[in-house]
Amino acid sequence: MKHILLVDDDVQILESTRKILELSGYRVTTAHDGQDALEKLQALSPDLVLSDVRMPRMTGLEFLKAVAVSRQGTPIVLMTAFGRVDDAVWAMKFGAVDFLTKPFKRQTLLDAVTAALKRAPRMAAAAGQETVSDPLTNLGLLGQSKPLEELRRLIRQVAPTTATVLVFGESGTGKERVARSLHELSARKAKPFVAINCAALPDTLLESELFGFERGAFTGANHAKPGLFEQAHGGSLLLDEIGDMPLALQAKLLRVIQEGEVRRLGASAARRVDVRLIAATHRDLKSMAAAGTFRQDLLFRLEVVTLDLVPLRARATDVPELAQAFVRQFSEKHGKHVPGFTTDAMQLLMAHAWPGNIRELQNVIERAVIFTADSALIEPQDLPAHLAELSGKDLGLPAPHGAISVAIGTPLREVEELLIRKTLEATQGDKNVTAKLLGINSRTIYRKLKEEDDSSTDDEPAPG
Repeated sequence: MKHILLVDDDVQILESTRKILELSGYRVTTAHDGQDALEKLQALSPDLVLSDVRMPRMTGLEFLKAVAVSRQGTPIVLMTAFGRVDDAVWAMKFGAVDFLTKPFKRQTLLDAVTAALKRAPRMAAAAGQETVSDPLTNLGLLGQSKPLEELRRLIRQVAPTTATVLVFGESGTGKERVARSLHELSARKAKPFVAINCAALPDTLLESELFGFERGAFTGANHAKPGLFEQAHGGSLLLDEIGDMPLALQAKLLRVIQEGEVRRLGASAARRVDVRLIAATHRDLKSMAAAGTFRQDLLFRLEVVTLDLVPLRARATDVPELAQAFVRQFSEKHGKHVPGFTTDAMQLLMAHAWPGNIRELQNVIERAVIFTADSALIEPQDLPAHLAELSGKDLGLPAPHGAISVAIGTPLREVEELLIRKTLEATQGDKNVTAKLLGINSRTIYRKLKEEDDSSTDDEPAPG
């Protein structure tokens, strides 16, 4: 007998739906809101969740996101008396398998339940396979955006080879995660993965760390030490922020790549090393090579394959999945159970530009988990204040969408006027909201519009 968790704050609808399901052979557990349902879900592990959307304490959409965090693979069908298209799109985005509009007929309900239960084994298998066997998912390369899908495709294609890889991306975009993925998906995965940040060490220390040294090579060298190339023998070595490596050391690195051997400081003979080299940087190495601050011949050796990581702001649709993953990670780390986010909190996260990329998101979510009460959803007040300030979401309504196009050479005054007019249209004429979204004083809007109107009047021919 299949077990269904039925969630609705309307007692009459709850009971009538329960009877339909039980008479059709299902075992039904009821809950009166999302918070109650979440607790029962964790305790009972039902085969299907059938939930209303608009409920107190936790809405159906908030509950849906919480389920996505705590029980991947459980099919969810949402019900609503409003039938809003944006609710349906949001629901499907977070994993709902169907969306029923009340009032619905008995057979419509049963057909939806039957279809959802048929999908349950496939969903559970897919969730389990992704969690257990996909190194790219386990290593944090989460998201369904086109840039992420293309990156994962390239990683799978390049990883089995021995090619040197240059990973380019802004700080915080996950360059080390990509390097680890290349290692884990290669034949070298049983061997060491070694990483060093070239910008974090002084030049002299960086050289000894990379190549090692013999006893007596310099003052304080009381014993011999193998360098990172030797430690990574048979495996992979990540040289992070290679653009910060001094020119003298670049020449020695080039020799190691060309000869496949390394000489410790103070040694008379070189040692053979078998290392798959991965370099990462946020700098424009081609411009540096043209300026003479990075060796052109080394760049040729490094960029056999180049992987470009897009910033998080260019793949905002991946923010929910990343945020949910970080919630799970930090809930476990701090011994708490935080199931997910309210709709308003998630909208703030998706609206933010994330100049610090994934690392910034990770820090924001850890802070939120710490400040959120156990078993409660993360709310806007649990997030840093600047998120609301930068996104305009503190206004209580979504930021206007759309774009404007202007020809190059258009006078700045006309561009300002056009932007103000279009934003006013998006906010339905609300000048205060428009001012906040544009980051200007509302009096500026009145003044700009008055100037435009006065200008238009001046252009008109005099009557008579």
